[in-house]
Amino acid sequence: MHRPLKKILFISIAFVLLTILSQTGGIIYLACIPLFKLIDRRFSPGIVKAGLKALAFPVVYISLTFSLVPLIAKQFGRIQLPVTRSGSLQPLTMLTVLLNRNYVRPALKEVAEETAVKMNKAYPGTTVFYLDACFPFINKFPLLPHLSHNDGNKLDLCFFYTDEVNNKQISGSPSPIGYGVCEEPLPGEINTAEMCSKEGYWQYSFLKKIVPQKNKKNYVFDEIRTKQMIAFFAAFNAIEKIFIEPHLAARLHVKSFPKIRFHGCQAVRHDDHLHVQIK
Repeated sequence: MHRPLKKILFISIAFVLLTILSQTGGIIYLACIPLFKLIDRRFSPGIVKAGLKALAFPVVYISLTFSLVPLIAKQFGRIQLPVTRSGSLQPLTMLTVLLNRNYVRPALKEVAEETAVKMNKAYPGTTVFYLDACFPFINKFPLLPHLSHNDGNKLDLCFFYTDEVNNKQISGSPSPIGYGVCEEPLPGEINTAEMCSKEGYWQYSFLKKIVPQKNKKNYVFDEIRTKQMIAFFAAFNAIEKIFIEPHLAARLHVKSFPKIRFHGCQAVRHDDHLHVQIK
């Protein structure tokens, strides 16, 4: 393959992958191409040139992610959830922020922040950790692998856990990404994951197969705080639906809550996180 064609292919692949990952990455990468060319002209081949080219895109991307992107997102009716590791509502991982997966409608942000404050007052020291929300721009733009996180109305949150040894509150999640480490059905509880798998929905438990499970033994599912968080969300008029795995809805005695729904076998398991959405 000729060099110009290889270059075009590389740029095309980079554009597609960065767009899928962060929505804005592909456009920012294309905007950086003149900068790459400038570095090529100004510097001779060597460590300095290679270093500058390697740093150019990350520096520009991060700068725009925290400055320009939030401003443009407001024109699409979306705002960022809190981005710092302080306060009662926090991202579980900064990767969510860096990939622009933390944008919601103002009404959903208000509900999430109020719920986090209420949880902290009810259980001092409690932090509500959020997972994926939506991208900053354009309705129906897919936030993979989610089916519905494409309009600013949806938000995933971590369950609560206690330490296995002393039963004290423990922050975070047994999964590094917040997904894939599940609270399995107990004997006698409905096993939706097994049912969906038997019906041919291979993706339903896919994350569990690829996410490390080694930390699960140190985290005990906190039924009391998780149920309270669900109750707080359900009390808001703005909340339309709450997705949680059927066996957990029954165990937590929230199955009768009118906003509790089963997400369907076409989705993925929801015994590793809570999904809330506004009308």
